[in-house]
Amino acid sequence: MSGDARFTVTRTLSKDQQARRERLIDSARELALEGGYPAVTMHDVADRAGVARATVYRYFATKDHLLTEVAATWAHHVTDDIDALAVGDTPQERLTALLERIVHVAAAEPTLTSAIIQAVTSDDSSVDDARTVLFLFLRDRLSTAIGDPVPERDDVEIVLAHILLAALISLASLRQPAEEVAAMVRTAGRLVLAGAFAAPAPG
Repeated sequence: MSGDARFTVTRTLSKDQQARRERLIDSARELALEGGYPAVTMHDVADRAGVARATVYRYFATKDHLLTEVAATWAHHVTDDIDALAVGDTPQERLTALLERIVHVAAAEPTLTSAIIQAVTSDDSSVDDARTVLFLFLRDRLSTAIGDPVPERDDVEIVLAHILLAALISLASLRQPAEEVAAMVRTAGRLVLAGAFAAPAPG
């Protein structure tokens, strides 16, 4: 998935509409940084972006939908320069370098991380499509970091994406120290890849 992929495809947007949508996402991100999940309301997002409240609902069905799109923008930003982030001579080194980078960025912005995790894990059905696209994007970034061919690659990507989600929940909800979470993803990445390469080829 390319870095400029649209997060939730509903209709083609004009240049002005796309700019307005991005302004709303930026406003929600600023509010989440300032006060976490409770600080993000559709009313305050509209005020911050300088648009009518009804305009917010033209692009985002709910607050959780909007914050999931904030999460997608955040994920693109954090993993933008994959070659610089996923450094190392082996798939394990490249993967763990990327995972640790994401953990440390998330730990540096705890109110934002908490807000987007609460939205992404919501049972709000309006989040479903955006969450799926976000999950697929993260799978793509993890796969790119690994680089080399890996047995059962799809399964490995899915497990790693869930490990990353668990790491972010540990930071945001369980308040675990960043170094402990970084160590956890480092160990998990090593074990998943070691298990994949050690597993016998399917029938």
